[in-house]
Amino acid sequence: MKVLIVEDEQAISQVLKVYLRKAGFETEQVFTGSEAFFIFERFQPDLVLLDVMLPGKDGWTILKEIREQSQTPVIMLTALGDTHFKLDGLNGGADDYIAKPFEAEEVVARIKAVLRRVNQPQHAVKQFGALQIDSTAHQVHLHGEEVTLTPRDLSVLLFLAEHPNQTFTRDQLLEHVWGWNYDGSDRAVDLSIKRLRKALQAWAADEGEIRTLRGLGYQLRVQKS
Repeated sequence: MKVLIVEDEQAISQVLKVYLRKAGFETEQVFTGSEAFFIFERFQPDLVLLDVMLPGKDGWTILKEIREQSQTPVIMLTALGDTHFKLDGLNGGADDYIAKPFEAEEVVARIKAVLRRVNQPQHAVKQFGALQIDSTAHQVHLHGEEVTLTPRDLSVLLFLAEHPNQTFTRDQLLEHVWGWNYDGSDRAVDLSIKRLRKALQAWAADEGEIRTLRGLGYQLRVQKS
């Protein structure tokens, strides 16, 4: 497995490189934002560690460039520990967010957790009326038209679709989708559900819906065949 380290502080980058190679990962290092996407395309990593504050081009811009062409997992690295920065990163398509200072062992553990979530086997295609969810191709179609979702929102929908008519609390969704060590606000779940409902607003209510059960959590309610 290959990890691209995009970090301008060479000491941090070197420590991450040593720990990742010890864990069996192949690594490539980039120290400027202007080089990042070029190296990403050449190296074809399985995951990207992406610092936010970079010379030449910031991490948000690089994340957007990656998401326009690829669903490769991205973990943001930054000294900006405020919750709203975490939400910006996750809503922009990041798969995880680690605030500096951090322990290299934690970064390796988070990488392994994200890769496990991304690579876990799932049943292929589920059909709920006009809604089709293909967990292998990571595509969603409604009335035959593809629905564009962020990687995080797609992960939420895929998880709910694997467990139709079951209710999950915010904490359960955070653990299963964001990872057990996510330390941001649980509002990220509410925002993801809100975006999913908007994206699926043309889905007929008699076929299914994402329901809120007050005091309990969320479920993908579908008609039982």
